[in-house]
Amino acid sequence: MKITEINAWQVDLPLKEGRYSWSNGNFIDVFDSTVIEIKTDEGLSGYAECCPLGSAYLPSYARGVRAGLEELAPHLIGCDPLNIGMINRIMDAALRGHPYAKAPIDIACWDLLGKVTGQPVYNLLGGAAQDEVALYRAISQESPEAMAAKIAGYSAEGYTKFQLKVGGNANDDIERIHATREVLKPSDLLVADANTGWTRHEAARVVGAVSDLDVYIEQPCLTYEESVSIRRRTALPFVLDEVIDGPGMLVRGLAEDAMDVINLKISKVGGLTRAKLMRDLCVASGIPMTIEDTWGGDITTATIAHLARSTPEEFCFSATDFNSYGTVKIADGAPKRVNGKMTASDRPGLGIDPDFDVLGDAVLTIN
Repeated sequence: MKITEINAWQVDLPLKEGRYSWSNGNFIDVFDSTVIEIKTDEGLSGYAECCPLGSAYLPSYARGVRAGLEELAPHLIGCDPLNIGMINRIMDAALRGHPYAKAPIDIACWDLLGKVTGQPVYNLLGGAAQDEVALYRAISQESPEAMAAKIAGYSAEGYTKFQLKVGGNANDDIERIHATREVLKPSDLLVADANTGWTRHEAARVVGAVSDLDVYIEQPCLTYEESVSIRRRTALPFVLDEVIDGPGMLVRGLAEDAMDVINLKISKVGGLTRAKLMRDLCVASGIPMTIEDTWGGDITTATIAHLARSTPEEFCFSATDFNSYGTVKIADGAPKRVNGKMTASDRPGLGIDPDFDVLGDAVLTIN
């Protein structure tokens, strides 16, 4: 099998709630997502999606996905997409860094491998380890009262795990954490996610002020070193996200006891190949994961579901159903949230079919 053509589409993903806000005043109203297709000489196509969280979250941005694909695609025409290790080596040789731009190529190759072998991607990633995956709900940053008021609606949708967007003014964040924990059920999980937004002294104040609450502290500061400094000052369970950007940083974090949980974002680390490697390292080391991505629609949600479904439940802290946050459906067959959980399709590959009426004309074609 050989790659004959690579296509890309740009699609806007508006939010049901109108705006998503996180640390340092960052917000997005409409997400800019890229869907790709890898065509082959045997008539099969593989699909994937990549959607950065704006341009001020990680070293990634929406137009960078498409620019990276334009750089990478000519090197891949004529290659065997089922040799995923070789595909990744070719991409790494052609473009230094930019894992998020490589991620959709890698994921689309896994989709093709599933279709060729007649297996769902979760089988290729290790086999089904759970039937359903528990989801978390992100609570966009607002006033403490507004954030707490949203809990009831989200609970009615079946969520029992909540990621509270903090990383703003420390006084406000202390109130946000207290207000939301107060209205949650004792069995509900609450994660205070600062998204790197606190300075070290602010983070130290916050963890001290909420030390008597049942709450996880996630990625308090910009750097790994600052965040680990805060971990040493608190007995609260600790999550690292943005700084765990690949296997190397994961190995360092494991060796230095830097976290209790990680957020494993598939596109951040370059796709399913490296995400599986990191997942398996975490399982071997006893570290649970939130399995997710930076953002996305139906195809990203399907990808998350396959990696999560092949992860043992005790190590799958939670996962994300991004397609339930948006108003635009871009593919058939994607997972749907049912009572706070989702599952991956049993169809070959990712189990999705892009809606080309919604996607429109391709913005990039390389053949």
